[in-house]
Amino acid sequence: MRYLIIITVLLLLFFAALAFGPGLAGENIGKAIPKATFDESGMSGTQTAVLAGGCFWGLQGAFSHVKGVSEVISGYSGGEKSTATYDQVTTETTGHAEAVKISYDPKQVSYGTLLRIFFSVVHDPTQLDRQGPDVGNSYRSEIFAVTPEQERIANAYTEQLSKARVFDAPIVTRIERLKGFYAAEDYHQNYLVNHPTQPYIVRYDLPKIQALKKVYPGLYRE
Repeated sequence: MRYLIIITVLLLLFFAALAFGPGLAGENIGKAIPKATFDESGMSGTQTAVLAGGCFWGLQGAFSHVKGVSEVISGYSGGEKSTATYDQVTTETTGHAEAVKISYDPKQVSYGTLLRIFFSVVHDPTQLDRQGPDVGNSYRSEIFAVTPEQERIANAYTEQLSKARVFDAPIVTRIERLKGFYAAEDYHQNYLVNHPTQPYIVRYDLPKIQALKKVYPGLYRE
């Protein structure tokens, strides 16, 4: 009985720390940064962006509130299709990162603007192989460029931000061409919407949506 009481107390303290501790996963989340000086132009029709920056629950939740975004899917990128399952990815041996595939209208929101949100609101691009409490290569910061133009924009914007010393530490975001994106299991999709009171969501992910609304109100939608 005493053992069960101790375990219960420890669990209560753990969840209390999650619920009431600091909300954002890094010091560089929630600060306004400059627009990309080099961006896509002349694009029409639905376009796709694939980004990784920590747990995909928060990325999917935040980007779903961006004007011009029609769909966000949680999934895995960077490894092989055969290893694109949550149980395998969490072993940190697959090369996959938790990522999101964003479908967007470039007439409403450009790729450079999505990267601006990515760098400033949804994750901290100076944290290497981690975001907040999530540690490992699968939580790395990475841009998976779908097209050569996206790769050029990503490289140019990273260089722009680095030269301007927007962040106190170096940007560690990787940039590579997309080889494949594999949707995550159904229970991971829209996890934030379906579990808004879950302690992890409350502490680490809901503040990202609030930061988007505060920092870029013109890009935010309910």
